[in-house]
Amino acid sequence: MAITSTENPSFGENTCGSLLQQLQRIWNEVGESDEDRDKILLQLDQECLDVYKRKVDMATQSRDLLIQALDDSKIELARLLSALGEKTIVRTPEKSSGTIKEQLAAIAPTLNQLNKQKEERVREFVDVQSQIEKICGEIAGTLEVGDDVGPPEVDEDDLSLEKLEDFRAQLQELQKEKSNRQQKVLDYVSVVHDLCTVLGMDFFSTITEVHPSLDDSIDVNCKSISDDTLSNLDKTVVSLKEDKKTRLHKLQELAMQLSDLWNLMETPKEERSFFDHVTCHMSATVDEVTADGALALDLIEQAEVEVERLDQLKSSKMKEIALKKQTELEEIFATAHVVIDTKTLREKLMVLIEAGSIEPSELIADMDNQILKAKEESFSRKDILDKVERWMSACDEESWLEDYNQDENRYSSSRGAHLNLKRAEKARILVNKIPALVDTLVAKTRAWEEDRGSSFMYDGVPLLAMLDEYLMLRHEREEEKRRLRDQKKYVSELVVNDHSPNKPLSSKKVVGPKSNGTASAGPANRRLSVNGANGVRSAAKDRRESLKSPTASNTVTVADAASCVSGTEPSPNSP
Repeated sequence: MAITSTENPSFGENTCGSLLQQLQRIWNEVGESDEDRDKILLQLDQECLDVYKRKVDMATQSRDLLIQALDDSKIELARLLSALGEKTIVRTPEKSSGTIKEQLAAIAPTLNQLNKQKEERVREFVDVQSQIEKICGEIAGTLEVGDDVGPPEVDEDDLSLEKLEDFRAQLQELQKEKSNRQQKVLDYVSVVHDLCTVLGMDFFSTITEVHPSLDDSIDVNCKSISDDTLSNLDKTVVSLKEDKKTRLHKLQELAMQLSDLWNLMETPKEERSFFDHVTCHMSATVDEVTADGALALDLIEQAEVEVERLDQLKSSKMKEIALKKQTELEEIFATAHVVIDTKTLREKLMVLIEAGSIEPSELIADMDNQILKAKEESFSRKDILDKVERWMSACDEESWLEDYNQDENRYSSSRGAHLNLKRAEKARILVNKIPALVDTLVAKTRAWEEDRGSSFMYDGVPLLAMLDEYLMLRHEREEEKRRLRDQKKYVSELVVNDHSPNKPLSSKKVVGPKSNGTASAGPANRRLSVNGANGVRSAAKDRRESLKSPTASNTVTVADAASCVSGTEPSPNSP
């Protein structure tokens, strides 16, 4: 089969036709047979066919690859749209408008954009999930604060915004939880700091023992917030609070002991002031104690040493303190004119102290209670005692007035006579008030006795008995004065009659002192006014001694009472 060059003239010299012509010329020159020529031509046709077949196969394969690429692109597009949460498109039919390459070119930009969006979405998921895993690790304690976490596994088949928002919401809750935990840690650290300050403990060693990151020099975002850390912090705070409570109780006990010992030994305020930092918390609550080192161990030990020292001094000073209080008690009773057996009381007190049968604090408290009762008793007697003093003072003035009235030179122009005259005027006014004063005393004394159910004793003698005797003696003295005036008047009349020249001599004798001894009673009765208040007191003493003596009379005689109250000598009885 011959091929001419006219079959494909457009190919030029190097076309198949030109080459075949060259081959025929060569065959002609060689003289190749037609049979050989046909074989060669058939061989060439077969080789061309094989080339065409290969090219067709290659084209077919290329087309299939493009179709597969198009299908893969469409699938990838659908997967990306599904993963990103967009609406899935329907797969493009095989016979569609445009060549395969045109379809691929149309899909490529969208696919590239979605891949970029996917990569960005993955980075967002990685960032959010990394933070979530980091916070969860910090809370669980499996990850130290500040450590990095490995890249999380991201589900690339679900990269929707909805899922991303769920992760972000979870992250927000965890961040809130972390913030709350950080605040709790700061609060715990602050409480531990305050407690360590009050207890005088090392804050750094205490807080770093819980976790090294809790030191103040470390930023709050780097502090441990794990469950174990919070639990240990809570236990530490509870332990420190219990220590604070225990120490405060111990310190308050020591403060009470110090106060009791100080009061017992009457320690001056200057010495007590050295332990004001101890006694100032005597009635404080746990929350009220906030001063630095207020409950430090060395402070408690210092208070314990002081209590021990005072305990050793207590026994040596016990007698001195007890006797001092006994003296105070005796002075109160003496001021109140209450008679007590001081010698016996002091002997009993010494026996109690030496025997050690009673605690010193109890003994002093009992004596303080006795002193308080004695003061109350003295106060209840004060009004009556004031009036007794006024009464005795009036008796003194009455005694002085009687002496003054018996002085024949009282009106002389001697030095100081005018002062005595003024005093006499005031004394007369005061003496005139004695009956009303005695009546008031009697009424108040009876009211006091009714209220107390006991007799009002004055220096060991019932006051009412003294007043009754005084009134009796005063009445007798008034009667004696009246009798003396009558007798004097009678004697004066006799003298006048004796000197009268016209009056006959009378055989009637002048009445003189009787031989029954009543005339000698005048000086004794005068003791009412001569001795005054001293007489009252001495009579009270005599009456008290008579009451003590088993052989003495149960009552004071009228003459004794006269020497007690007025101090005047007894006068003769009325005729």
